[in-house]
Amino acid sequence: MAKKHNIQKVRTKKQGKPRVRFNFWMLVIIFALSFVGCFGVYMAAANINDNFLDENPKKTVVQSKTTETSTQTASSAGEDGTEPASDGAAPAANTVANPVPESAAADASYFESCCLVTDSTLLKMGSTTGLKDVLGNADLNAASCLTTKISSSYGTLKIYETMKVKKPDILYLMLGSDIGLSPTDAMVQNYTQLVTDLHNDRPDMKIYIMQLPPTAADTETVTNELINTYNSMLLDMANSIGVYCIDTNTALKSADGVLSAEYWSAEESSLTDAAYKAVEGYILTHTA
Repeated sequence: MAKKHNIQKVRTKKQGKPRVRFNFWMLVIIFALSFVGCFGVYMAAANINDNFLDENPKKTVVQSKTTETSTQTASSAGEDGTEPASDGAAPAANTVANPVPESAAADASYFESCCLVTDSTLLKMGSTTGLKDVLGNADLNAASCLTTKISSSYGTLKIYETMKVKKPDILYLMLGSDIGLSPTDAMVQNYTQLVTDLHNDRPDMKIYIMQLPPTAADTETVTNELINTYNSMLLDMANSIGVYCIDTNTALKSADGVLSAEYWSAEESSLTDAAYKAVEGYILTHTA
């Protein structure tokens, strides 16, 4: 008997490709990995290049080179912008020679630009010489120069306040009538503070510190040795600040080292008109 064969029909219909299902979490993982990778590249670049965070690194480099070039140019030209001397020598330093050496006599019109602030020592200069702009009073001295007020057309103000509004081109200072009465260190300390403040406020204003005249005869409180010590301290002060100092002490000193007899009035206990004239002439022949 023949065997029966079961014949199964083979499906001829082709099966379709498997569908790709959308996986939301897989997208999140891919995004996270991409972010981490980009951030790592960003941090590495920032650590390697200091200018990475600048908006325009190239511009920064150009500016640095420009600044360096400008600095080199300024150095070669000098701090004041002037061209160096043709022989290659460096420009001379702006130093002050003190005490001011003798110079050609200035015209009397020189005093038009000058103001003298003084204690009782030279108060009569305004009435006896061509230097008419004289300010001060008998209460003013070296120790009190920061607080004592003086009268002028600008009101009754301290010296610094007066000069700040007056603005003279040239300022002469004679302070020291309290020699032998006030401690010398305190006198110089306050005097130094005043001159420093004036110089800082008006660097273009010429300031002349006038040394104290000698005394006609030593007393228990005032001696020419003490005056000389004070004047030496004034010279040091002027040099340290960078202002001028004139030796009006020597201008009135006799060969004996004391105030010349013609320059002192015992009756009035003050300098004579001849003394004021001598100071006037000394000023005009010792200008910087």
